[in-house]
Amino acid sequence: MAVVVRVVVAVLGGLYAVYSASTPRRSADDGSATQGSAQYPFAVGNPGPGQKAPDFTLPSSNGGQASLADYRGKNVLLYFQEGLMCQPCWDQLTDLERNAGKLKAAGIDDVVSVTTDPIDLVARKNRDEGVTTPVLSDPDLSVSRAYETNKYGMMGDSRNGHSFILVGPDGTIRWRADYGGPPKYTMFLPTEAMLADLRAGAKP
Repeated sequence: MAVVVRVVVAVLGGLYAVYSASTPRRSADDGSATQGSAQYPFAVGNPGPGQKAPDFTLPSSNGGQASLADYRGKNVLLYFQEGLMCQPCWDQLTDLERNAGKLKAAGIDDVVSVTTDPIDLVARKNRDEGVTTPVLSDPDLSVSRAYETNKYGMMGDSRNGHSFILVGPDGTIRWRADYGGPPKYTMFLPTEAMLADLRAGAKP
C-alpha cells in the first residue's frame, strides 16, 4: 500500500510541475498574469502582438541615426535593456550574436537594442565588449515610454527592464516578452530560451 501511495504522489507531483511550468502565473507586485517558464517568466506589455510598432529615430552606437523604418520589410527583434550598469544585459547581446544562426533560422533578420544611456558611452561600451549589434540611445525615454518597456525594470520607471519585441516586415508587432519585471527581474536568459518562447507565441 505504501508503495502505491508513493507512486501516486510522484505522478501527481510530476503533473503539477508540468502544469506550473506551462500555465500563466500571477505577479506578486501588480497582479498581472505572467507567461513563459517558471525559470524565465515574462509579461506581455502594451503595445503588444497585432498592434503597430511605434516609429522612432535614435542615435546609434554604429554611427549616425537609426530608425525603425530602416528595417521595413524585415523581421527585426528590438531588445530594450537597462544599460551600462547592467553587465548581464551586455552578456545578453553577446549571447544573441553568438547564436546569430539560430536567430536567422527562427526568421529574425536583424537585432537592434535600445537603452537610455548617452550614445558616446554606449558606443564605447559596445567597443569594449566587442559587440557589433547597434545599440540606440534613448536618454529622454521617449521611445521606451512609447513601448512602455520602462515598466519592467528594477530601477522604477527611469530605465528599461529586459524586453524583447519582434516587429514584422509590415511594422506590426508579432511577439513581445517583458522578462525584466517581477517576480524574477530577469536580466539575462539563454537565447535558446527566448527563441522557444518566441516560437510558442509569435503571430504569423
